[in-house]
Amino acid sequence: MNPTLTHDHYQIRKNIPKLRAGDRVRVHQEIKEGAKERVQVFEGTVIAKKGGGIGESFTVRKISYGIGVERVFPLSSPLVKKIEVKRKGEVRRAKLYYLRERLGKAQQVREKLEERPVKEAPMETPPAKESEIKEE
Repeated sequence: MNPTLTHDHYQIRKNIPKLRAGDRVRVHQEIKEGAKERVQVFEGTVIAKKGGGIGESFTVRKISYGIGVERVFPLSSPLVKKIEVKRKGEVRRAKLYYLRERLGKAQQVREKLEERPVKEAPMETPPAKESEIKEE
């Protein structure tokens, strides 16, 4: 057995939500400024995922004051405290680099609506009419 594979296996985080390109996410990352530590939230659209295992990362893009900002986050980094999926996006591509050229509403990604199973009501027999009831 490869010792690096087993070592990496223990460092991979288990509480990571399922991410796909097009998802709207909020990433809580720990920032160290001198002696202070704080959590900074970065909210945007996942435009790419790369790698696998412990080296897996994802790129998030947002528009801040009219300027596009992209950040790459390592998925298994201890500095990434929490990843929240705000909404699922419906896209047909794995990499959404074409969003870089889009402006305004053209950058929006359609929301993927989850199909919910419809509960079927039990069939009830209609009440009998008085003319059908035979009195004896």
